[in-house]
Amino acid sequence: MSRPPMTENIEPMYSKVITTLYPVLQRITLRDWTGMENIPRDGGFVAAANHISNMDHFPLAHFLVANGRAPHYLAKSSLFKPPGVRQILHGTGQIPVYRGTSRATTALSAATTALERGACVCVYPEGTITREPDFWPMVGKSGAARLALESGVPLVPMAIWGTREMMWPYRDKLPKLLPRKLIHVSAGPPINLDDLRDGPIDGQRLRVATVRLMDEITRLLEGIRDEQAPEQRFDPRTQPAARGGDRRSGNTGPSDTKGDR
Repeated sequence: MSRPPMTENIEPMYSKVITTLYPVLQRITLRDWTGMENIPRDGGFVAAANHISNMDHFPLAHFLVANGRAPHYLAKSSLFKPPGVRQILHGTGQIPVYRGTSRATTALSAATTALERGACVCVYPEGTITREPDFWPMVGKSGAARLALESGVPLVPMAIWGTREMMWPYRDKLPKLLPRKLIHVSAGPPINLDDLRDGPIDGQRLRVATVRLMDEITRLLEGIRDEQAPEQRFDPRTQPAARGGDRRSGNTGPSDTKGDR
């Protein structure tokens, strides 16, 4: 199946990558997609999702591209180093994050510029793959909320489930593509930030916006998994980190017998 038309101008290399990968993803995954009507058809917006596997980027991009939007991810700078990969990431407008360096703020500047020109910027607000033992979202960082508030663009929550069966976090080095895995992606309505947009963007406003975002991502994931998340959100700064590869949770989520949407 050929890719749907984009509703925005994208880099020539990005167009080639999408044309190549879209039919591949159609063939190697089963899809349970909901909330597609919540993806803006035009204009910049921040898509913020939970993070459970190194394979999350591809199904999330698949979902967004199917809605005519090409995501520009904030990705750690080390991914931009291998020859070939570096050219593809730069050529598709992905945004390097230089953690712990004097260049750390350049990612937010580049993301803001992308939003201003009408791009979709995709962020994992947890900052890393979740360390919560049962793969629920952790406490979020403020970057996604800051981008949305400073740029005045919609902040769209998203939830993904099923990708850890393709590549188990902190353990698998290569993805397991066969048999086809059922991937769930759900997008919610933009987070209401109207009461936070007037006045200075200070720490309190960012905390409130981030809590709203993580609450909605968690609610979407509860709907996918048909389970209730823990009442207290996991905080890796104060709780022992659990690596997903240390043990498989006995709870694998929804049945893989659902239909392909």
